[in-house]
Amino acid sequence: MKIALTLAFTSLSLMASSLSTQATEAGLKPIPASKSALMKLINDPRNNITDAKTELGKKLYFDPRLSKSGIISCNTCHNLSEGGDDGVPAAIGHKWAMNPHHLNSPTVYNAVFFDAQFWDGRAKDLEEQAQGPIQAHPEMAATQEHVADTVNSMPEYVAEFKKAYGKDVKIDFVKVTDTIGLFERTLVTPSAYDDYLNGNEKALNAKQKEGLKTFLDKGCVSCHTGISLGQSMNAFNVTATYKYQDVGDFKGDANGMVKVPTLRNITQTAPYFHNGQVWSLKAAIVEMGRIQLGAEITDAEATSIEEFLKALDGRKPALTLPILPASSATTPKPDMN
Repeated sequence: MKIALTLAFTSLSLMASSLSTQATEAGLKPIPASKSALMKLINDPRNNITDAKTELGKKLYFDPRLSKSGIISCNTCHNLSEGGDDGVPAAIGHKWAMNPHHLNSPTVYNAVFFDAQFWDGRAKDLEEQAQGPIQAHPEMAATQEHVADTVNSMPEYVAEFKKAYGKDVKIDFVKVTDTIGLFERTLVTPSAYDDYLNGNEKALNAKQKEGLKTFLDKGCVSCHTGISLGQSMNAFNVTATYKYQDVGDFKGDANGMVKVPTLRNITQTAPYFHNGQVWSLKAAIVEMGRIQLGAEITDAEATSIEEFLKALDGRKPALTLPILPASSATTPKPDMN
């Protein structure tokens, strides 16, 4: 009996080991457990991450005065208290305008691991991406001059920039957005899934491991790969046409390629797809199978994959709501027009 139990235990251990090996061989990668290894991945040597820069970037991320109206911040559409998005089908911005292409706000959590930013991949990194929404009229509707004038009008901000970058720092639009992007680089959420791939066989329960196996067997990893389980640009409507394709006019980049969204924290980022038309995670899984894999995903398979996706709910960084500098007499006034 003792020998039989030992063999059974060994067999189960080998099965678990082979599953994690299969996952990594298929292209899945964990967030490193080591802080130093993680920093190597998320840091940009052109603007090294420091505590002073990160804290300043957080304040700018939460500051609505960077917008023309004075009421919209980065956090408005990328709410860090929830899934890092806004929870509505299409982003709402200046004067309650809906995104003209009916595009859904992607999560900012773990966005550092993407090869490119925006649904059409037009920005190469988070720093470049941060420049877009601030200037887009349906979003924050500000100008570069407004942003620079706003920050420079507050002595506390000026002092913090000097502390973070040196006394000769030029506080312009690019420096502000670079600092926001630097803060966003730190928004990483390791999960039980990462613990599992990093060697903790007990980090996932039996249903989650079964779901990972289903995820691999059905071919989901062909698009949802890498650390972010998204990461790159890929073709859309490969084997069929998305049933809500006509909502909005988005067709991808010049080659019809679309950024594959991350699956991390996916349970918290409904509605799904680029135009936010699917509210059920199971329905999204089935639809992706139909249009991307040419596969009929059964209800049981979708339930299994959903169980795995729950293991991607990550541990969010502890954030204290920043206390923003007081406006001065020269701070630009809110403009609702």
